[in-house]
Amino acid sequence: MSIKRFTAQGFRCLGNIELEPDPDYTLIHGANASGKTSLLEAFAYLGRGKSFRGAPTTNLIQHGEHEFVLFGQVEAAGRLVSVGVRNSRGGLEVRVDGDSSGGAAALAAALPLQVIDPDVHNLVSGGPDERRRFLDWLAFHVEPGYLALWRQFRRALKQRNAALKGGGNRGALSAWDREFCELGGRVDTARQAVLAAALETLREHGSALLGADIDFRYASGWSRDRSLKEALEDHFERDCVLGTTQVGPHRADLRLIYDERQARRLVSRGQQKLLASAMILAATEIAQTALERPLLLLLDDPAAELDRVSLGRLMDRVAGLGSQVIATSLERDESLFPAAPRVFHVEQGELRAAVQG
Repeated sequence: MSIKRFTAQGFRCLGNIELEPDPDYTLIHGANASGKTSLLEAFAYLGRGKSFRGAPTTNLIQHGEHEFVLFGQVEAAGRLVSVGVRNSRGGLEVRVDGDSSGGAAALAAALPLQVIDPDVHNLVSGGPDERRRFLDWLAFHVEPGYLALWRQFRRALKQRNAALKGGGNRGALSAWDREFCELGGRVDTARQAVLAAALETLREHGSALLGADIDFRYASGWSRDRSLKEALEDHFERDCVLGTTQVGPHRADLRLIYDERQARRLVSRGQQKLLASAMILAATEIAQTALERPLLLLLDDPAAELDRVSLGRLMDRVAGLGSQVIATSLERDESLFPAAPRVFHVEQGELRAAVQG
């Protein structure tokens, strides 16, 4: 899989962009605030239907415009797949090969991608929801049917919470509890299976980037010496007071162990970035194996927070993945980036092919 052609109109500060990325490596360089990150954000939006920077739609539409439009041609299984996104204050429109019924999940299936940006350390230092999303992304690409299961579980959770807010007693909640426990158990099992299959790859990438032993432990969101049903019963009174379900897969976490210590508390900002990057690279490798095609890997200023040696290790690992890479940098540095990538320079939102030198 590779994205062969990309266009963007009305997105942030960018002019009307048309770009044919290299199937292996594309470098986009330019000064701060020139539009580099916005360009990567547009690529990611085409594969996710949302901003990796957490920006609302109103911030993404260029001043003076009423919408933005992104389009790409993706080569998959020997054919070109058209992927398009239109977003305005009226909402998101998605088309994959002319089909508008699939939503953001269809984008993710057509253009699977991962991002390493200056905020990637939040995967380590941030809350459990970041790491749950990481596991769920892996399960989506590796476990057939996981997306439908996850959506069913989320509906069951929403219904149980609504019943709690409505003052439901134990009898009224029993029907929701049965569905919640059955679906929650399946989500938990799928996540554990994915982590078990990914563990050695995660450890290997972590060790290579940090030079120390790395481990990962899954916390299910309730005490493992109790069944989920028993845990719900134990927390019934507290759930009623708070109006929300306090135990279950929606409270799970992936605990990161660095040199026998909890990584999120002890490593430096640069080490957090390396550990988070190792997780992203491992997930990319695992998904590529499962899907039998390379992924799109977006690197936004990979040099940020890293010394020269650490950056060199990271770029060596990136080069070994075989992914289609689009990277940004303040400068064109051929000692760290491939000697002959497709190179573009961006300035004030305008993109131009750089002179090869």
